[in-house]
Amino acid sequence: MTISPRLLLVAPPNSYRTAAFIEAARRNRIDVLVASEGRYSLVSEIAAGVHIDLQDPAALQQLLAAGQTRPFAGVVATDDATVELGSRVAAALGLPHNPPEAARYSRRKDLSRRALAAGSVRIPDFRLLDLDRPLDPQLDGFTLPAVIKPLVLSASRGVIRVNTPEEARAACLRVAKILAGESLADDFAARHLLLETFIPGAEVALEGLLRQGRLTVLAIFDKPDPLEGPYFEETYYIKPSRHADRVQQQLVECTRAACAALGLREGPVHAELRIHDDGPVVMEVAARTIGGECARLLSFGTGRSLEELVILHATGRPLTLAHADGAAGVLMLPIPGGGILRRIEGTGAARAVPGITDVLVTIRDGYELVPLPEGGSYLGFVFAQCPTPEEVEAALRAAHAKLNIVIAPLMQIQDTR
Repeated sequence: MTISPRLLLVAPPNSYRTAAFIEAARRNRIDVLVASEGRYSLVSEIAAGVHIDLQDPAALQQLLAAGQTRPFAGVVATDDATVELGSRVAAALGLPHNPPEAARYSRRKDLSRRALAAGSVRIPDFRLLDLDRPLDPQLDGFTLPAVIKPLVLSASRGVIRVNTPEEARAACLRVAKILAGESLADDFAARHLLLETFIPGAEVALEGLLRQGRLTVLAIFDKPDPLEGPYFEETYYIKPSRHADRVQQQLVECTRAACAALGLREGPVHAELRIHDDGPVVMEVAARTIGGECARLLSFGTGRSLEELVILHATGRPLTLAHADGAAGVLMLPIPGGGILRRIEGTGAARAVPGITDVLVTIRDGYELVPLPEGGSYLGFVFAQCPTPEEVEAALRAAHAKLNIVIAPLMQIQDTR
């Protein structure tokens, strides 16, 4: 009897990637043991898995013990919060992994910036800000416009463009308030911010997979909406890229150099780059997959879901990528304002737009909507497939125009006694 390989999936309890990885493992007859917090999770695999405190150093030994009776064939960490622990487990078991310090660099923006600068990778000028010290001397002399951002949050939360010293001071206080509500385990990240030069130019995302330090590019996504601030809510991701072949090759070479500078060698890579007049500038490199439902785009053009590719790589199985003609894209539905979501009208009309393949609403009626920079969620996702990227973008914009987001004001009761 053939014994199925066993995968250790290390995931935060609230990760939206977990279900997709579990389903991908099932399709490939790979058994999964989920390591997470949340003993009473509604996800059966989490409830039945190994329950750990992700911040406890003892979690490593717990996971190693869990693999003694039946060894793991691979380890996958789903999110920024688990990549370092996942790499430590894989290293201890002799499985493909990133060095733990490289995983740490990829999830802490200040450490990443320093490693990239040391590796001569093009990045924005930057400065670390200490919230426990007076801000004015720390802001003095830095070239504006600039961007204030937290060290660890994702999905553009807390990222604010500033054009004047007054805006910079106000943004620091605003982001500090966001961090105060996060209960971050990393005390340093809770008390420091990153200040970096604003880089004009089109932004792209590159999705890749590393094997022994060699990068396979899975997709380059164009972001046709200009991301100029003051906040940086992403909307459209479209593939294949419409940038010139020469520019795309520069993007790939820049990402390869960034991975080498960070020390990343194995597994998924999600990179964000800006195309400046002098060439690409690296904005972020993460040792994980693209977020949200956007990973579904990788099925178009590769023949497999992104989660399947990551799992097959982690368990040492051969990867075969199909190549499809045409184009695909996704619109991450932005939150137009704060309040209580009453309903989203026009989803049927949006689905009827030629080229639209799905309209997925992920926030239910009655939930509070919090826009950027405090929030980090989307209303849902709209997917399209067409012969050309131009047609994909047109279809997504037409579908978006069909939607009417009805939001009620958030009523706040104040005690005036």
